[in-house]
Amino acid sequence: MKKVLWLLLAAVLAVGIAACGDDLEEGDDSGSTSTQSEGEGGAEKPAITVGSANFPENVVLAEIYAGALSAKDFDVSKKLNVGSREALFPAMEQGDITVLPEYSGALLAFVTEAKSDAKEIGEQVEALNAELPAELTLLEPSAAEDKDTITCNKETVDKYGLASIEDLAKVGNEITIGGPPEFAKRAGFGIKALKRVYGAEFKKFQPLDVAGPLTVAALKDNKVQCANLFSTQSAIPANGFVTLEDPKGLVEAEAVVPLISKEAATPEVTETLDAVSAALTTDNLKELVKRVEVDKDDAETVAQDFLSEQGLE
Repeated sequence: MKKVLWLLLAAVLAVGIAACGDDLEEGDDSGSTSTQSEGEGGAEKPAITVGSANFPENVVLAEIYAGALSAKDFDVSKKLNVGSREALFPAMEQGDITVLPEYSGALLAFVTEAKSDAKEIGEQVEALNAELPAELTLLEPSAAEDKDTITCNKETVDKYGLASIEDLAKVGNEITIGGPPEFAKRAGFGIKALKRVYGAEFKKFQPLDVAGPLTVAALKDNKVQCANLFSTQSAIPANGFVTLEDPKGLVEAEAVVPLISKEAATPEVTETLDAVSAALTTDNLKELVKRVEVDKDDAETVAQDFLSEQGLE
């Protein structure tokens, strides 16, 4: 009798242990984390890699994109200060970068090799979506613009009476102009376009950085007399530099706009980055750039402050 009772008790315990084992296995499944987080309705969120060009404004914009997406629990990594568009665009095509802050006019000139006549933002976006590789697309452009400029130090402006790029046609052979290395080769805004549109040719082209400290220092020290700077740069008013007018409209509209892999452009990603674009203006972009360039604040901190102020964190 005792033997029967022991056998019954052993059977009950075996069933109980098996049941506990099933519960543990189910708990492990529900608590596991995948390489992609889940969005609404349990759908997997894409992993996002945010890239940037190698100048302060683009870095802080990338930090804003990354911060906004991280706040929505996306798995976000960053590849910042990659280089020029010539390096960034292939990285986008290959999927090494999935989101990038871009500029509508400059991107269109790059993609079409300056063959498009689209000058307004809406026309540029339409033309870009027709010309971009099949795996890439644009989201909503912002109201923020940052245009390429030809900016000269005051000594040069006063010496030659410069007011517009057109004036350089008369005195360019006495001027050394500075800019990033690709400025000499690009079909869009660069040395070739200045000659084609304005007839301006220069004594020398000095390769520098992308509108960065090397370019600013060279202008201040008169090692270059004019250079390619960006319209939002606080270094222009801070150093008394003068941006030349562009009467023939060589520089197109330049809206800040997210360039993104179509695969990553889910409704939630799109909504998040469109909200960032809706909050960006030229004025607050200038302030962001000032904090990084002049106040020497960390770009990630500046980005987080912006997101907090705009209610996007």
